Amino acid sequence: MHPVFQYPFPVTERNLARDKVVSARAAVELIRPGDTIATGGFVGVGFAEEVAIALEERFFEAKAAACRDPEPLARAEQKIARLDLTLLYAAGQGDGQAKGLNHLAHEGLVRRVIGGHWGLVPKLQQLVIDGRIEGYNLPQGVISHLFRDIAAGKPGHLSTIGLDTFVDPRHGGGKLNSRTTEDLVKLMLVEGDEFLFYKTFPINVAIIRGTTADVSGNITMEREALTLESLALAMAARNSGGIVIVQVERLADANTLDPRQVKVPGIMVDCVVVARPEHHWQTFAEPYSPAFASELRVPASSLPPMALSERKVIARRAAMELMANSVVNLGIGMPEGIASVANEEGAIDLFTMTTEPGVIGGIPAGGLNFGAATNTQAIVDQPYQFDFYDGGGLDVAFLGLAQADRKGNLNVSKFGAKLAGAGGFINISQSAKRVVFVGTFNAGNLDVSIQDGRLRIRREGACQKFVNAVEHRTFSGEYAAKRGQPVLYVTERCVFALTPRGLELTEVAPGIDVQNDIVAQMGFAPVIDRPPRLMDERIFRTAPMGLRTLMLSLPLEERFNYDADKNMFFVNFEGLQVRSQDQIDAIRDHVESRLAGMQIKPQAVINYDNFSINPELIESYSATVTRLVDQFYAGVTRYTTSSFLRMKLGDALEQREVAPYINERPQDRAY
Repeated sequence: MHPVFQYPFPVTERNLARDKVVSARAAVELIRPGDTIATGGFVGVGFAEEVAIALEERFFEAKAAACRDPEPLARAEQKIARLDLTLLYAAGQGDGQAKGLNHLAHEGLVRRVIGGHWGLVPKLQQLVIDGRIEGYNLPQGVISHLFRDIAAGKPGHLSTIGLDTFVDPRHGGGKLNSRTTEDLVKLMLVEGDEFLFYKTFPINVAIIRGTTADVSGNITMEREALTLESLALAMAARNSGGIVIVQVERLADANTLDPRQVKVPGIMVDCVVVARPEHHWQTFAEPYSPAFASELRVPASSLPPMALSERKVIARRAAMELMANSVVNLGIGMPEGIASVANEEGAIDLFTMTTEPGVIGGIPAGGLNFGAATNTQAIVDQPYQFDFYDGGGLDVAFLGLAQADRKGNLNVSKFGAKLAGAGGFINISQSAKRVVFVGTFNAGNLDVSIQDGRLRIRREGACQKFVNAVEHRTFSGEYAAKRGQPVLYVTERCVFALTPRGLELTEVAPGIDVQNDIVAQMGFAPVIDRPPRLMDERIFRTAPMGLRTLMLSLPLEERFNYDADKNMFFVNFEGLQVRSQDQIDAIRDHVESRLAGMQIKPQAVINYDNFSINPELIESYSATVTRLVDQFYAGVTRYTTSSFLRMKLGDALEQREVAPYINERPQDRAY
């Protein structure tokens, strides 16, 4: 452990009144060789670019000075020039090229990196791949919680997050190369249950960002798109005996800031750096947007509908898993299409979108603006968002499907020499009540056509995505199945469901041959216990598919109610759309489960208002109704305002010698 940090200025009466505003270079001169530094940020939101540039410049200048000196002084200076820092960060902080933490990607500047996401920092990534530095990938939410645990002086963070993934010490412990040997994660049993214990360690330097600072170091964040983990990071460094460097864009006089707007109190801040405007953009793509800062709300302009392609087919099928009033996480990439489909269908107001850095509600931005959002309901600190996620606050998560195997395991984090990292994927996928993975069936020049409600494969993708065993386990199918977590894998040509036996093929697109287009293109044989049903044909048509109506429909289990006092069985089929034989079978199963074994048959009252059924299913449906009437009902009263349904269903029932009367109004019911 490092010794307790001493304040950099002599403590005199004069210096007690000194303000904390310093240059970026002066701030980074306080960083010592071997320090552990932690940085805040999400992509480009909240990242202290000015400070990172100054730290990189200090390193280069020290190396250049050492190279100019004669021997043997040069060798000594070269050693001094090395900083060998440990870098800790939660979310990806970079632009995929040179900005963000890419400034620190130099051998000798960093010795070890512990990161949540690596895809945006290719220069750091390469150092790890080449084995020149130590590297760890831990879940983004776990790292954000570690900041709080370090601040609180706890020995570690205890969590189920990461069990049976590559973070689990039985599968690598998050280590990324052979040079990385220290165990940061341990498996523990608590009252017979398995947990992962993530060790804490001191943070010597925290580098964060805000909007306004006063000379005492109080920090507000009114123009920032996110508040992230800034407070937790500052507390962690302060209570480790370290220093806190904050980059801001402007200064205020002492005691002029609204205390309710202060996100990081001055008692935790050592250095305030006023950045040049070009190094304090709100995101890496946007100098400043009032909408991202929630200063104003923008019109929710209607996005142009997506073209009917494999991407839209996948988004449409996934959108059918949305529920009204649900809390949703949409991952980046393919899942973003679900929001577009919901908007096109006029259903985007029926659920609340969230993103892991702390956005609740609104419309998440994409690209290098990712993390920011417009028209939000709230912005919370990132550690609290992961509290909400880890505790089961997400009703459903839609995440990308990069590589899956026979056990339902998923890999989105490492492919050969390409290191993407897990980010918040492990927290989100493991904790959501339901998970829907979305992606094309294979990758690499896949070419499909969609015509007349049917899908045709014109050219298969060159890269197989359903393999016998994933290279890196970011999601554990076995762990999810053991906990009974519902999981779907949605592609353009089929849908798989997770079962204890592995992936089961449950749906196939119209026009697709199961053997040639699915099984033969996989690295394993999926479970096929019964013929898979056809995916809803509406998905493959250009017309809207009625998503809003579908989402506002009651769940089937809530449509049946038995009144024991009156011995009456009420069935509410209002707004129900019967589009498959599976729905008919489910209706039969619900009635049987409610009424089986009753001594006295009840009178049934069935509301068919705004009920619809595909014409080819009427015969099967009327056969099911006949069976239920004979077996369970003393009598039936039906009503609907649809004259078409009264005629069609009435005729079908009459042919089966079942009372065909369907009243037009509820008050016409005869009990």
